[in-house]
Amino acid sequence: MTPVHFAFSSTFMLGLTGLAFHRTHLLSALLCLEAMMLSLFLALSIWSLQLESTNFSAAPMLLLAFSACEASAGLALLVATARTHGSDRLQSLNLLQC
Repeated sequence: MTPVHFAFSSTFMLGLTGLAFHRTHLLSALLCLEAMMLSLFLALSIWSLQLESTNFSAAPMLLLAFSACEASAGLALLVATARTHGSDRLQSLNLLQC
């Protein structure tokens, strides 16, 4: 495993463990998701450059566009949660009350 591949996989795994174990605030969960998407974007970009093919050149940009849409939807949910519940703590949310 090259150092570049190790860096991408460790970045993805750190984001995944942060998402799994540090679920106290909605903002921290969203940041972990963004770290995972950024590592996938970088890995896909390097992979398409290594293949030297134009077939996969649009895939990283498509992933980046979906990541931006996911970030905007997450921030909208964060604002709505903070307005209705007064906090972004995930323990204070009850899905049965919505």
